[in-house]
Amino acid sequence: MIAALEALERLQTGNQRFVANECLGDAAISHARRAEATLGQSPFAIILGCSDARVPAELVFDQGIGDLFVIRVAGNIVAPSLIGSVEFAASQFGTRLVVVLGHSRCGAVKATLDELLEPGKTGSLNLRSIVNRVRPSVQGLLKTDLRHNHDALIQQAVRSNVQASVNQLRYGSDILEDLIEHQGLAIVGAEYDLDTGVVDFFEGLDLLPQK
Repeated sequence: MIAALEALERLQTGNQRFVANECLGDAAISHARRAEATLGQSPFAIILGCSDARVPAELVFDQGIGDLFVIRVAGNIVAPSLIGSVEFAASQFGTRLVVVLGHSRCGAVKATLDELLEPGKTGSLNLRSIVNRVRPSVQGLLKTDLRHNHDALIQQAVRSNVQASVNQLRYGSDILEDLIEHQGLAIVGAEYDLDTGVVDFFEGLDLLPQK
């Protein structure tokens, strides 16, 4: 079992390789790695990320087959099935780090802000179900000066949405709460910058169990 802090350091190091264009390459997806994975899995981190095609977690963190348990949904929202997926991985595989990974200029966050500014603009009931999960984390921002700065508004809304998802995972599951309290599980929030490729871990680092 890999401790949460060590798992975080692996992700940070992998992202540094990705940004520097020094990725591990074929070794991470080799025939040998695939064969090894058929015997079982032991991912060292769980990533709840956005479905955006520009943010594939394995590439962003330069990891290979079997390294990450990745859950992707528009807006990196938290719903019961997604909590269940995190519970499953943390319980079954002993994974001790969960990362909620948002990204700059998130379309789901932008759609939510658009809906708040122009109610009824979101036509699809299915899309609105995503918007409604993002809404509580961002609607308060429209009462601040950010309302008049669209780019800054979206930037802060992305982070607020990540923080909300982190909190929902921390306090929305008896299983995860028990793992946090007794077995060293850590849940942190991060943002991927589409322009630079850098992942900024900005939420929950102070709660990481230390070595």
